[in-house]
Formats: sequence, structure tokens, C-alpha cells
Amino acid sequence: MMMQQESPSQKNSLFNAMNRFIGAVNNMDQTVMLPSMLMDVPLELEEDREMTNSIKSDEDEGDMYSYYELLKSIRRDIQVGVRRAEADERHKESMVISRKNSSASISSASSLSSFSSEEEEEEDEDLQKQFQFHLTGLQGVLSKLTVQADSLTKRYQKEIGMCH
Repeated sequence: MMMQQESPSQKNSLFNAMNRFIGAVNNMDQTVMLPSMLMDVPLELEEDREMTNSIKSDEDEGDMYSYYELLKSIRRDIQVGVRRAEADERHKESMVISRKNSSASISSASSLSSFSSEEEEEEDEDLQKQFQFHLTGLQGVLSKLTVQADSLTKRYQKEIGMCH
């Protein structure tokens, strides 16, 4: 895969972070010819502590195969969007919440129309801060996932004797 050089201003873009992650997962997917070899292989070796510290969950330790599938799933979510079933479930939940709050929203509708322009500016500023916060977090997560996809690829190569 041919990569273009990133300018310093582009290096921190969400688009480039997503492309780096997708490229790393594509490389992992092309390298791992027998994903079943990853089954029952523990995530953690001494040299892999950095990778596994951020991927362990409280629920289970998992193996390299489950993490391989997780990385591919995240790539699919980025490329295609979050699965429709999850979106439908969230929509149902929001409908229940909105029905419960409908009577409260009717009574507060008159107060909403009295928003001053100053309050709207504060709300816009708050939205910008929230967006920047989440964008920074997403870029950080994508960077970590990219490193982890690269680590899994190297670990697979080591397991099958492709590299030393």
C-alpha cells in the first residue's frame, strides 16, 4: 500500500488517523493467513505488555484471535458505520426516553423560546469544546489501536517464524 507523506498539519487529522488504523488492520489481515493459529494464544508476553495493558477488559482475558476479530470489527465500523442492529436498539431506547419526557418537554417549550443569544453562544462554544475533546480522544484511541494492530501482526509473524 502506497502512503502519501503527511504534512505536519495533516498528521493530527482524524481522517489520517483513521487511514493509518485501517492500513494497519489491512496489513494485519493480509499477513495473518491462518487466523485460527491465533486461537488460545494469550495476548500477553513480556514484550507485549504495552499492547495488552490497554486492551484487557475486566470481563475476560481473551486471546490473540479474539483481539484480531475485534480490530477487524472496529475497521468495519469505521468503513461502513456502526452496525444497524445497534443503531436500531439505541433508537428504541431513545423513543422510550422521549415518551417519558414528552410531558416535561411540553411544559418547558415556552422557556426554550426565551433563550437569549448569549446563552446560544455559550451553548455553541460548549459544543465546540465537546467536539474537540471527543476528537482528541478518538484520535488517541485510533493511534493506540494502530500500534496494537501492528503489534499483533509482528507477534503473528514471530509465532510462525517469519521474523526473529
